[in-house]
Amino acid sequence: KDQLKACIERIDRLEEEKKATSDDIKDVYAEAKGNGFDVKALRAIIRLRKQDTDERREQETILETYMHALGMI
Repeated sequence: KDQLKACIERIDRLEEEKKATSDDIKDVYAEAKGNGFDVKALRAIIRLRKQDTDERREQETILETYMHALGMI
């Protein structure tokens, strides 16, 4: 019983921290937007940085291939 309660309390604390961190990230994006940065581009860069180099290159190659096939480049 005590172990279960401790787990639940830890999860609650972590969820609160996650919410606070999420709010902080939103604030940084809002600040960046206020400074003239394109938030969509920033989000894309963050997403790309999470990928390893080979995975990112593969996706870029596929995208380029598809764009070429559609006459977009």
